[in-house]
Amino acid sequence: MDDAIAIATLVQSIILQPHSTTIWLLPKPAMTAKIAQGLTPKQLAFFNDNGYLLIPDALSQDTVKQLLEDTNQMLNEFPLDEHPMTKFSTGGDDGADHVGDSYFLESGDKVRFFFEEGRLSMENLIERLYAETRPDAFDQSGSLTKPKHRAINKIGHYLHELSPSFRSISLSAQNAAIASSLGFRDPRVLQSMVICKQPEIGGAVPPHQDSTFLYTDPPSAVGWWYALEDATKDNGCLSFAAGSHKRTAIEKRFVRTGSGTGFIDNEGAKFPKGMTPGTNGEKDYEMVEKEEKYDMGEVKAGTLVLIHGNILHKSEKNTSEKSRNIYTFHVIEGEERYDERNWLQPPEKGFSKLYQEKAGPTGANGTASTNRLAKDW
Repeated sequence: MDDAIAIATLVQSIILQPHSTTIWLLPKPAMTAKIAQGLTPKQLAFFNDNGYLLIPDALSQDTVKQLLEDTNQMLNEFPLDEHPMTKFSTGGDDGADHVGDSYFLESGDKVRFFFEEGRLSMENLIERLYAETRPDAFDQSGSLTKPKHRAINKIGHYLHELSPSFRSISLSAQNAAIASSLGFRDPRVLQSMVICKQPEIGGAVPPHQDSTFLYTDPPSAVGWWYALEDATKDNGCLSFAAGSHKRTAIEKRFVRTGSGTGFIDNEGAKFPKGMTPGTNGEKDYEMVEKEEKYDMGEVKAGTLVLIHGNILHKSEKNTSEKSRNIYTFHVIEGEERYDERNWLQPPEKGFSKLYQEKAGPTGANGTASTNRLAKDW
């Protein structure tokens, strides 16, 4: 893994055509012996029972260090004067103008930067508005209140193809083995991003289900979540309503609505194929969410967290002086229907295949061209 990261770093300056997928082709050694052959029966049973799984030391500390260095380089080098000052929000009235713009909607095959927003609001699955006021990355005049590298909430959503170092840990044989353990037939990778829960301004994320945002019919999403720094209760670690993936249906979908985004009722399947809803399966979302108790997911840097698409999970605001940077992407079943209403639409070549790697030219004409990562903000 570390050799692949080192070589990947050397080719950061190689130019990529807009939809080029091949940067280099190397055998990818195991991230750790614990997952070299996929999940163990014990790990798989825990995931199936609880809806999440913590895998310590999935990344070496050298790999974590390299990923953080690459993250900091991107944060420091992106041109602020060319940025539309889009702020990130997961929905709701306050964020509608921001999440609906083209900078967000067209980021599925690009690397773009999203700022912290002073008021985080999220419409949950029964149209309950969650809102919390917190310090903003911008003041009343629209100027940044922090240095730009301390004001970014997220970098996304195509790091798994356009960044050599992040690609090497995403489209790996080890992750293919994990996907196989989870029963994927044609796993596709999408929505890769670094999430920076910044000191002092890193806001809380309310309870949600990932399949609401990346819906297939039937639901199939699983999140891969790598801690690049220690995640604690003070800097906003994840917490999970264990087993809620069996009880909580996907009642809403986050979709494109004209030029913007919004939530609609889900008229398709609400649980993954083969899953029988638990006792709360017919209750509405708000009642189920209020009944849930959450397990704190404090983890060390290098830990991989697997997150079922139906599980209720959340994170608290960062009240510490330490950041909580993570890298995450999602995997969906390529054989299930992913329609044109989803906010994130596939690039021209389709979502990245996890079971298939093909050698090929870096650019369309077989020669190196320019670095999209450096130009396409």
